[in-house]
Amino acid sequence: MEANMDSKKFFILYKPKDIVSGDFYYALAHQHPGSDVEKFYLCTADCTGHGVPGAFMSMLNISYLNESIIEKKIASPNLILDHIREEIITSLNPEGSEEESKDGMDCILAAFDFTNNILEYSAANNSFYIVRNGELISCPADKMPVGKHSDMKPFTLRKVDLQKGDIVYSLTDGYADQFGGPKGKKFKYKPLEELLVSNYRLPMDEQKEVLHKKFEEWKGGLEQVDDVLLIGIRV
Repeated sequence: MEANMDSKKFFILYKPKDIVSGDFYYALAHQHPGSDVEKFYLCTADCTGHGVPGAFMSMLNISYLNESIIEKKIASPNLILDHIREEIITSLNPEGSEEESKDGMDCILAAFDFTNNILEYSAANNSFYIVRNGELISCPADKMPVGKHSDMKPFTLRKVDLQKGDIVYSLTDGYADQFGGPKGKKFKYKPLEELLVSNYRLPMDEQKEVLHKKFEEWKGGLEQVDDVLLIGIRV
């Protein structure tokens, strides 16, 4: 699979709650100096708030992603998140400010090496999935945001050996948290996991359509409660 993916290899289900969004996705194919491998970086992120405040945080975090990877030449996802956290805290808590801001983002930052089928990632509060031969693999996250937190530690770097045919599903919490159905309750993660596994063999555009239709049917006449972002990539 090449870093410049064709549409048969992925889908992006992106449903902002408002015109602008606190959820964003960031994709960049980049080869760092001294490396013989191009990495495909994919960040799936949920910033504090939605609407205009969330969009402001999205712009800030996209800027820091570019700065970290391109300007600072940081290659490892965990070190990138460490750097962004420092920048976010400094930006939102200027010297002399009276109120402490804890705004930031939950995210999955994945670095795909499609040459060697290796996935390196670091995740802040958001776990994600790999579906392999009909089995669901859950990829854990650090239980802290990219932002001010009571127990800040360095982010963890995790590695996964990918196999041909794997589908990586990266997502925010908006889909699972949507209220709806006959009792007006949250959709939740278990039914979403079952939906992914039962449809993973479909072409990517059809998977997107199934997920979209199920979300709309579940929501019904209720208001969308949060931004929704779910990305699938077939290896």
